[in-house]
Amino acid sequence: MRSNYQIIIEYDGTNYNGWQYQKNGTSIQNEIEKALKKVLKKKIKVIGSGRTDTGVHAVGQSANFLCNKIENVKKFLNSLNYFLSKKNISINSIKKKKLNFHSRYDAKKRTYKYMIVNRKNFLVLDKNRAWLVQKKLNVNYMRKAIKLFSGTHNFNAFRSSSCSAKSPVRTIEKSSLIKKDGKIIMIFSSKSFLQHQVRSMVGCLKSIGEGKWNIDKLKRLFKSRKRSLCAPPAPSSGLYLYKVTY
Repeated sequence: MRSNYQIIIEYDGTNYNGWQYQKNGTSIQNEIEKALKKVLKKKIKVIGSGRTDTGVHAVGQSANFLCNKIENVKKFLNSLNYFLSKKNISINSIKKKKLNFHSRYDAKKRTYKYMIVNRKNFLVLDKNRAWLVQKKLNVNYMRKAIKLFSGTHNFNAFRSSSCSAKSPVRTIEKSSLIKKDGKIIMIFSSKSFLQHQVRSMVGCLKSIGEGKWNIDKLKRLFKSRKRSLCAPPAPSSGLYLYKVTY
């Protein structure tokens, strides 16, 4: 009897070419499918809630796959993680879902977090897991500016030139900033994002924190809808897919 299972995945994306299967690269999806084949002895297709780019990490990526009923879920999960243990990928949970559940199309909200470490000295524990910004940032300016992203807007200026989305209009349900122990964490929630949108927004916020931009310049960027006027996108190393809500 066919069953549908949802898995929640944590991974370090540093050495991967993103989530989606790559013909000439290493992907998270491919590694999970290889592990599933070893455990289930057959080829399994994994459907992710969305793509993460090269170098982007995840705390709560969601995916699903169809297979015959798993009799011992705990044993299955342990076996799957055994094959993934050296790949910097962990399946943190598995849950049986209805046959028509689709991790991508059924998602109501995706939450991303971006981490900046604001200090002079180089990163050790957070190397490849945060953006090191050595110039002192004005967090109050950044906190005021991040509020402008909330709501429904045309984000054409914040998407990559290769973005294939038909519409640049997106609704950001949450955009907030917290600072703790020298780390600046920005949180964004939306049903969906454009390619490089979060990293582009963070790049603009960093420019505001440095004093290179002011809030009026950010407002003008929205109105212009021109990608060429946007600040350089933040590096992928600081970006995390934190949670997918259904």
